[in-house]
Amino acid sequence: MRKSVAVIREDQTVESIPTGLDADTSWMAKGNCRNFPPAMFFPSDGVGVDNARRICAGCEVTNQCLEYAITEKIDHGVWGGCSERERRRIAKRRRAAR
Repeated sequence: MRKSVAVIREDQTVESIPTGLDADTSWMAKGNCRNFPPAMFFPSDGVGVDNARRICAGCEVTNQCLEYAITEKIDHGVWGGCSERERRRIAKRRRAAR
């Protein structure tokens, strides 16, 4: 069975994004983000990104979150303390290093 995760887009609509067949998302229950409204992680400006980063900064699952977003090619929001642009740069560097 293919798993999915609910994502709130910038326009506040909810979209179900399919994950990999065996993607383990149990780490999500440990994220600092669980204590905040999802909209905080889908900001429309740089100040909002900085606020989300501060929440991510002390999170125990930041690495899993970032890897999940990169692997699943999630292109909206702050995941693992990184913006969409930062994740694209990380993915590009990894492709170039292969």
